[in-house]
Amino acid sequence: MPGTAFQLEVSPTLPDRLSRLEELANNLWYSWDRPTRTLFARMNSRVWDAVGHSPKAFLKRIDQRQLDAAADDRPFLSNYLKVLSAYDSYHDSKVGINGNRLLGDQDLVAYFCAEFGFHESLPIYSGGLGILAGDHCKAASDMRLPFVGVGLLYRQGYFFQTIDSHGHQQAAYADSDFTDLPVSPVLDARGAPLCVNVGLPGRDVRVKVWEARAGHVRLFLLDADLPENGPADRDITHRLYGGDRTTRIEQEILLGIGGGRALAAMGLKPTVWHINEGHAAFLVLERVRRMIHDGLPFGAALEAVAANTVFTTHTAVPAGHDHFSREMIERYFTGWCSETGVPPTHLCALGEAVGSHDFNMTALAIRGSRFHNGVSQIHRGVSARMLAPLWPQIEPDENPIDGITNGVHIPTFLADEWGELFSRQLGSGWTARVTDPASWSGVHEIPDQQFWSVRQSLKSQMLHLVRHRIARAHSRNLGSDAHLDRLLRHADPDNPNVLTVGFARRFATYKRAMLMMEDLDWLREIVSDPARPVVFIFAGKAHPADEPGREMIRRIHEVAAMREFEGHILLVEGYDLRLGRRLVQGVDVWLNNPIYPLEASGTSGMKAALNGVINLSVLDGWWDEGYDGDNGWAIKPVHDGLDEAERSRDEARTLYEILQDKVAPLYYARGPMGYSPGWVAMAKRSMATIAPQFNAERMLRQYLTRFYAPAAEQWRQHSVDGFALSRRLGEWKARVHAAWNGVRLRRVDSAAQRIRFGEGMRFEVALQLNGLDPADVAVEVVFDRRELTGDPQERRLMGLKPQHALDTGEHLYAIELDPDWCGRMDYRFRAYPFSARLTHRFEMGLMCWL
Repeated sequence: MPGTAFQLEVSPTLPDRLSRLEELANNLWYSWDRPTRTLFARMNSRVWDAVGHSPKAFLKRIDQRQLDAAADDRPFLSNYLKVLSAYDSYHDSKVGINGNRLLGDQDLVAYFCAEFGFHESLPIYSGGLGILAGDHCKAASDMRLPFVGVGLLYRQGYFFQTIDSHGHQQAAYADSDFTDLPVSPVLDARGAPLCVNVGLPGRDVRVKVWEARAGHVRLFLLDADLPENGPADRDITHRLYGGDRTTRIEQEILLGIGGGRALAAMGLKPTVWHINEGHAAFLVLERVRRMIHDGLPFGAALEAVAANTVFTTHTAVPAGHDHFSREMIERYFTGWCSETGVPPTHLCALGEAVGSHDFNMTALAIRGSRFHNGVSQIHRGVSARMLAPLWPQIEPDENPIDGITNGVHIPTFLADEWGELFSRQLGSGWTARVTDPASWSGVHEIPDQQFWSVRQSLKSQMLHLVRHRIARAHSRNLGSDAHLDRLLRHADPDNPNVLTVGFARRFATYKRAMLMMEDLDWLREIVSDPARPVVFIFAGKAHPADEPGREMIRRIHEVAAMREFEGHILLVEGYDLRLGRRLVQGVDVWLNNPIYPLEASGTSGMKAALNGVINLSVLDGWWDEGYDGDNGWAIKPVHDGLDEAERSRDEARTLYEILQDKVAPLYYARGPMGYSPGWVAMAKRSMATIAPQFNAERMLRQYLTRFYAPAAEQWRQHSVDGFALSRRLGEWKARVHAAWNGVRLRRVDSAAQRIRFGEGMRFEVALQLNGLDPADVAVEVVFDRRELTGDPQERRLMGLKPQHALDTGEHLYAIELDPDWCGRMDYRFRAYPFSARLTHRFEMGLMCWL
């Protein structure tokens, strides 16, 4: 159309009867309350879809006449009042549940993360890290924890994905209009938007603070796109994980340092600081700066900061941990060093990692915290080994890395159909007992026919969305209607009786989306059995710069287009939270086949199990803990000694055998009622065993009891008397470090090599303290018979007690023992620094073995 296009936006006015729709639209509670979302969608589903399911954007674009009609529609008003009643009940209840009383009235947890994935209407997330962060905040709200989140407000977060007719992923970014997002500016005491300054080389960057509400939780988001900043600085927060190394370090400086300053400007004083992944680790430097400004020396400041800092790592490979050159760190933190008086060498030492000259953000986070964890038990072991150089003299299985396995937020990912059924079957209070296995055992009492009916209903809903997405892409790519019918012939919402396997996640090489296609002849045999057909649905995105990931999408598209696989392999574009929710609720089997042990945790399979979907996965991440032999199927990782090609061939063979010999026969072993009783029994067991263990409430309760409450208590101990404890601990550690190279152990006794059961023994060692006090060092004898029994628990530690000084200048340590084990065993002596003031006994990373 010729001529110049001018824009005009006319916003409707909410009728008085519906005035609180605006309040509902501005609280992310809607992201886990489906009735609230349904309320908006019912007014105009086309507008709802057009605005990406954003209630706030919806209220700007719906026609006034439709709002007025809704205000006079009795059924709509009835639903509206029900939603408001639930909303008010949730927000009026301030009483803590399930353990939050472990924190005091003055406590506050501040949770820093580079991305938060609450809902598709707030696209400031990229993948699993963001979704996990969103679930963490939602669970904190449910538990009424004193909790705030801190992140960045990106104009471009989650990109829009299309796939062309050749299988090439096309990434389209669109700038978010912040007036469409459920965020509002934080105001200062004068009523003006709150801003803080963050120093970068040669200039200050002005950062605006926004707030989003998520139930009881406040989420603060930082934005550098302000007129007073230069073009390059306005671009810092433009795109999530965008730009080059300069953009990355500046984003992380804004997150850690700007986030700390924003909380201070609002008068918020967290007693626990949680750094979720290393992106926010510069928070440590900001807090150290403030401590030094208040009069603490550097060592004491670091101890005070670390005492109440929690760090969670999600990355299973060294390359996944952010690092910057020392030159870059010194350039960006010249002002910090000048202000604090800390030499650049001391600063760089905080981020030093063995084998690299770069400044490592994970190393900084570890040294600036006293509570650290991986996100599954396998990942705890992987992280402990990978980060072992940070505690150089400590064995990896004893270093301070802990493990808290991730969980998912049940109200977000459990389909409403299950919630309604559980209210009848498990009792109306089942939502308050989600971590209780006994409560979930009631799932087995659900009549099979009723259970299967819900499963089929959810599968139909999923297939409707899949068909819509595929048809839209097919039309855009100029495909024919006849070919579309062929593609969708097995994905029939009206007859959802074909075994459907889902694979939906980020297309990264270690996740091995192509493992299923290792042997196309065998795959063809599995999918095309006329008596037992199988459909595979693939969805997910590759990072636009990840060429191997993009190639996986292209190859899946190519195989799906082969005549023998048409209709059996479906590649769905536009992966987002909505599609993800539908898939984990609707498919029959959830497939996950990463390279062991690179799946740090994984949560999609947990979401699937909540909804009666059965997992088929490599025993990695959470599934190694969740699999019990009867609640799904497991691919045992092959020997590490095999090369990648051999490993893929062997594990693909196992996958084919499980599909062909177990999955398909069980699914199609249908009785007279049209479903397989054995399948329903396994689906029930999957739900009943996985749901109570792998939910966000259990996860957060573990953070609370093992990290948050102890960290808050440590902060109280450190912060009294002008941080006297921090000062003493810093001085003590400096003294120990200076002396430790001279500490030596020597055997004094001549104990027998053979004794009879019941006979006592005395062990004596002499310790050269090199100026330390006897109380500064613990000495142990370690008994070990793991090689004999193969049991990793067959290890015992016995502490020797200091006796008296020897003429040699050493100190004698001894213990009388009556061993209660029989058989051959090894024993060794070791010494390490000891103080009751340490958070973890091996946090200094020092040990001396005899």
